[in-house]
Amino acid sequence: MELVIFMLYQSLENQKIKDLKKLHTHKYRKQKHMFLVEGEHLVLEAYQSGYLKELLLEEHESFSLPVETNYVTKAVLKELSSLDTPSSIIGVCFMKETKESLGNHILVLDGIQDPGNMGTIIRSAVAFDVDTILLSEDCVDIYNAKVIRATQGLLFHISIQVCDLKEKFEELKKDGYPIYVTKVDGGLDVRTITHPDRYVLVMGNEGNGVRQEIMELATDYLYIPMNEKCESLNVGVATSILLFALKDCDCNE
Repeated sequence: MELVIFMLYQSLENQKIKDLKKLHTHKYRKQKHMFLVEGEHLVLEAYQSGYLKELLLEEHESFSLPVETNYVTKAVLKELSSLDTPSSIIGVCFMKETKESLGNHILVLDGIQDPGNMGTIIRSAVAFDVDTILLSEDCVDIYNAKVIRATQGLLFHISIQVCDLKEKFEELKKDGYPIYVTKVDGGLDVRTITHPDRYVLVMGNEGNGVRQEIMELATDYLYIPMNEKCESLNVGVATSILLFALKDCDCNE
């Protein structure tokens, strides 16, 4: 029978603890291809999806998973946590691998900056059967702790890629994907849309919308009809409505 040895990390100066803390920075996450999640729910989502590398528990805490497990003091846990009130459970996770196949339903995000919006959009994308999310290089990092919490673990259930959008769009257009871009002052009422089994939906930055150079690559423009007193919707809300409408059209075909 194999003897399992658990480590207890007590010092903030321990190199392993210092390295784990650096996973709160985008640069180090990208370098190590790892990130942290906090709390039982996110840890379980990571484990069930095959991305959990290691489990860190506050000493005397009990939480059994068949992965490398180590213990830390409350002081160390506080050092590693991004929360005002740290959870007693932290998971060290592998970043998701990029899939070659994009699937039929593609959501493109151009310059989304707010972590809460990004988390909402990822949840809606999973809810409404998006196969792949493509992110411009200036989007907020999806492994940002606030984004991860906002996704409620659904980050682990969808393919997400960061890419050069103009270059990727040329490929998508050659492959015959219709590319829908939102436009407040014109285009198709989303309720009337008819489309093939595949689509690309593009949503833009919170303040500036979709960049003009991306707008020009659209095959069609969409808008959401609404009360004239409301000029625009939060991008997370608008994305959810459009994805629901596109899914609803698919279901009725």
